[in-house]
Amino acid sequence: MADAEANDAILARDAGLLKDSVREAGALAQSMFGTELKKWTKGASSPVSEADIAVNDLLEARLRSATPDYGWLSEESADDAARLSRRLTWVVDPIDGTRNYLGGHHDWCVSVALVEDALPVLAAVFAPTSGEFFFAARGEGTTLNDAPVRATPGSELDFSRVAGPKPLVERLKPSLGEIKLHPRIGSLALRLCRVAHGGLDAAFAGGNSHDWDLAAADLIVQEADGRMSDLSGGPILYNRREVTHGVLVAAGRDRHASIVAHFRNRPLP
Repeated sequence: MADAEANDAILARDAGLLKDSVREAGALAQSMFGTELKKWTKGASSPVSEADIAVNDLLEARLRSATPDYGWLSEESADDAARLSRRLTWVVDPIDGTRNYLGGHHDWCVSVALVEDALPVLAAVFAPTSGEFFFAARGEGTTLNDAPVRATPGSELDFSRVAGPKPLVERLKPSLGEIKLHPRIGSLALRLCRVAHGGLDAAFAGGNSHDWDLAAADLIVQEADGRMSDLSGGPILYNRREVTHGVLVAAGRDRHASIVAHFRNRPLP
C-alpha cells in the first residue's frame, strides 16, 4: 500500500509538471508562429524549424531536470538507447504538424506523454491557436480545457465525421460511391484527440507514424471511453527499440470494435 501511495504521489507531481511544461512550450511555439524562421528538411521530406528545436529544448530542460531518472524520446532529439532500460520515459513531439505550423495553418500542437512499461500513463496535447488543451491520466479520464470529455457512442459511421487517408477509409464503404470525409487535419495527434471529445467519430493514421505522434493521443482517447489500436485491435506499445507504427484507428469503444471487425474480415492487401 505504501508503494502504491508513493507511486500515486509521484504521478500526481509529474502531472502538474507535465501540464505546466506543455503550456509553457505551447506559449513559446505560439510566440514564434507566423514569424520568419530558419527551416530545413530532415530525412526524405520532413520539415524542421528553429521553433521545433526551441520548444524541444524548453521541454527537455523542464522535464528532464525535474525527473533525471526518466528516459527521453523526442522527434527532435538524438535517440538514446538508455531509455529502453527506464521504467518511465517522456515521449515528446515539440510541434506535431510542423508543415502546418510553417504554412501558417492552425492545426498543430505540442504533444507529450509519460510512458510506463510501454504504455502511456500521463498525456497532454496543447493546440495554442485553437485553445485546445487535452489532458489525461491513467484511470482518471480525459479533460479538454479542464472539462471532462467522452468519445461519441454508437457503432454507425458518418463519413463526414471520419478523418484520415481517403483510400484507407474508402475500404469501409458498404457500396461503391463517392464519400466526403472530414477536412484534413495536418497534425496527427490532434486528429486522434478530436475523437476524444466527439469532434470526430473516428480517425485513422495511415502508417509510418511514430511514438511521439501517438502516445499522448492514445491515452487521451482511451481515457475518454474510446479505443486506439492497429487494425487487428492489438494495443500500441511505446518506448521500444522500433518506434514506427503501421495503420491505426481511433474511435469510441463500440465504433472501434465495429471497424476492427470490418478489417479483420477484409484485411488490407
